[in-house]
Parts: sequence; structure tokens; C-alpha cells
Amino acid sequence: MDNNTGNFGNQGNNGFNRDNGFGVFKGGNSFKFSEYKGFLKFIIIFVVAIILITIVSNMFFFTVDEREQVVVKQFNEVVKIVVDGNIEEVRSTMDYNPQLSNVKIDNRKGLHFKIPFLQSVEYYTSMMMTFDGTVREVITKDQKKLVLDNYAVWKITNPALFAMSVGNEREANKRLDDIIYSKINEEVGKVEAHVVISDKNYVADMLQMVVENANEHIKNFGMEITDVRVKRTDLPEENYNNIFNRMKTEREKAAKTYRSEGQEEAQKIRSEADKEATIIEANAYKEAEKIKGEGDAEAARIYAEAYNRDPEFYAFWRSLQAYKETLKENTTIVIDKDSEFAKYLYGE
Repeated sequence: MDNNTGNFGNQGNNGFNRDNGFGVFKGGNSFKFSEYKGFLKFIIIFVVAIILITIVSNMFFFTVDEREQVVVKQFNEVVKIVVDGNIEEVRSTMDYNPQLSNVKIDNRKGLHFKIPFLQSVEYYTSMMMTFDGTVREVITKDQKKLVLDNYAVWKITNPALFAMSVGNEREANKRLDDIIYSKINEEVGKVEAHVVISDKNYVADMLQMVVENANEHIKNFGMEITDVRVKRTDLPEENYNNIFNRMKTEREKAAKTYRSEGQEEAQKIRSEADKEATIIEANAYKEAEKIKGEGDAEAARIYAEAYNRDPEFYAFWRSLQAYKETLKENTTIVIDKDSEFAKYLYGE
């Protein structure tokens, strides 16, 4: 028990000592806290000083990045702005507003001074922003509905006006959506649907007109639209079936017209053919009758000549022809022997 107690006592001597600090068990050397107390105090004071300087500098100063614009407010009134553009141009946009007549305008980026506790700083971007508009229907001059999907590129030109009238990007997008839609709908209503769908040059000029009219409307908001584009032009979904049915009806009507015209043309061709056939048959019959008449006349002439030369032989030959036509095989006839027809049968 005494040995254990002695060992514990030795370990205690290698531990913490009020006078010598902490003992380190490496080669018998010991780290004395009292020797480094001044250095640690310096480190702590330095860190605290840095923190205090940072806090104080943030209270008295603020920095403006190249991609930022700033509004400095005092008691919720704008007293200074840091902008991107020309100071005189920015000043001209605020002449109509007496609340901003004494606002200081600066276009230098970097470190700026502010009064602590009295002045607050609001940051706004100076970069271009893209607004994707809501897909909406517009009505053309010929009362047809089209669905337009558009977007706009815009920027903040006067952060003071922007802060007072709009406040944030979300609210700005809402106002842009309404204004741009109103201007597009107004311009589309001046032309027919096929122009909006197919004439790219007109659409480009129309969108430029929309940009100019919209900028005239939003210049008091400290905003400027640089470009408006239409991503997609389409027909309303409910019109698809109507268009399909109308196209089907038009195609059926055209098919009926073509069939009717074909049948009419076929009937005309048949009538012409029947007419030609009738004429040809009539001419052929006329020619045949003429030839037949000429043949009969020639035969009569020949018969007459033959009769005049030898009437008896002619009568005999005619009787033979009659017998040939009348008397067939196994034919029985009853005739008076004094008949002229039977004259040569009896050898008279």
C-alpha cells in the first residue's frame, strides 16, 4: 500500500504545479504556463482587436462591387446612391421627384463611408437580368387567339427610383409581366394571325416597338428593358379539335368537288363519245344504203340487159334461183301444174 501511495505521489509531482505549470512527460522536460502567458494574452488581444476593427469598419464603411449598385438610406429616406451609369443621366431621371432632389450620386465602386446607426445600405445588382414571361393568349386583328411565350432582358438604371417604386426583383418581374403583355397584345391586335406566325421581320419590328413603349412606361421605376423576344407562338389547346375538324371538313368538301367535277367531265366525255358514235353509225348507215341502192340499181340494170338479150333464158335462170331458195332437202310442196313456178319442174 505504501509503494502505491509513493508512486501516486511521484505522478502527482509530474502533473500540475501551481508554481511551475503543467508537467510534460517527455525527457523530463515540462511546459510552464507562466512562461507563455504573455504570448497567449497578445494573441487573444490581437484577435479581439481584429473583430472590433471589422465591426467598427462595417459600421462606418461599406464596399461596392463592380456588379453592384447601392442605395444609402437615412431615416428611411434616400441620401446617396452608387450607380453604374453616367451621373448626369441618372440625375435627369430624378428631376421630377422632389424627394430625390438632394440625393448624392456617385459612380465610383469600392470603399464608401456611412454614418453608423443612422444610415443603412441596400444592394442591387447592376447586371442584366432575364425575365421569363407568363404564357398568355393574345387576340389578332382577325379575332384569332394565339398563345405567346416571351422573355425580356432588363436592368436597373436608377436604384433610388427602383427602391422607392418597386423594391425587389420579384415585384419588378410582376410589373414587367403585365406591362410587356399589354404592349404585345396591343401590337398583335393590329395585324392578322398569319403575319404574327410567319412574318419574322414584322415580329422583330413589333418587339422593338414593344421595348420602346414599355421603357416609356417603366422609366419612372428606375428600370430599362433592353430586349424582348418571343420563344414560342402557338394556338390555344382548345382550338386544336376545332382546327382539325375544320381542316377535315375542308378536305371532304374539296374531295366532293373533285369527284363532282370528275363525274361531270366523265359524263361530258361519254356524251361526246355517244354523239360521235351516233354520227358515225348514221354516216355508215347512209353510206351503206347508198352503196346498197347503187348495187341494187346496178343489179337491176344487169338483169334488164340480160332480159333484153334473151328473155326466155332470163326467165329460166330466175326460176332456177327461186327453186334453189325454195326447194330444200326433203321438202314437199303442193302446187298447180299450170303455175308459172312449176313450169320448168314439169319440163314444159
